[in-house]
Amino acid sequence: MPALPAPSSGQPDVARAAALLADPSRARMLKALGDGRALSGAVLAAEAGIGAPTASAHLARLLDAGLVTVRSSGRNRFYRLSGPEVGHALEALALIAPPLPITSLRESSTDNALRRSRTCYDHLAGRLGVALMGALLDRGMLTGHDGTHQPAAAVRDRASGYGHDHHYRLTPPGRAALQRLGIDLDALPPRRPLVRYCVDWSERQHHLAGAAGAALTARLLALQWIRHGTGPRVVHLTPAGATGLADWIGLRPSMAP
Repeated sequence: MPALPAPSSGQPDVARAAALLADPSRARMLKALGDGRALSGAVLAAEAGIGAPTASAHLARLLDAGLVTVRSSGRNRFYRLSGPEVGHALEALALIAPPLPITSLRESSTDNALRRSRTCYDHLAGRLGVALMGALLDRGMLTGHDGTHQPAAAVRDRASGYGHDHHYRLTPPGRAALQRLGIDLDALPPRRPLVRYCVDWSERQHHLAGAAGAALTARLLALQWIRHGTGPRVVHLTPAGATGLADWIGLRPSMAP
């Protein structure tokens, strides 16, 4: 009798992942890490509004589950999301999550800033991210769909967390535009899809992800067309960025609250 094949890994343990995210403090810490940068345990404790020992216990659970990684620097430990798929999962959950009540002027200001422009792990999101993708589509630099989110037709790529019911592609003018901005497409990671999209939780539209989206966001930061805000994930369009985007692809986004 032939030997039975080795058992494969089972189905995803959705309940365990959901339980980790169900705690408000852990959810706040993961959201604070959503721009892909590393933050210290002290900063994460402050973001979650909890003490250092409690934060350490929560971070230990997130480490054990593989949702975050950690590195030590002197007395400090710096945490970051373990990969873009964690950020995409958080963004996808935000699409179906009820809104948190806003109870202070600070919370209102933060909410407006996140909706205006933020990073989704390593690429641009919010109104600015959606407007940027829309401009690329309008000018024929990107093709495959019109940028609208169609929940009834949406299919999720379980391996990456990206949407893939529409296959966006960079056109030759799009490649030329990115190269004109100083992005070397040949140097981008070959294993990462060049063009993907995420469904933006605040705009309910698509924003540009994948290697091209990450490279574009990194380039906008390097050019100081956008800059990181004081809060996690928040980015701001600079005056140089407003002029640069208009000259580059004719994009004149309204950044009013």
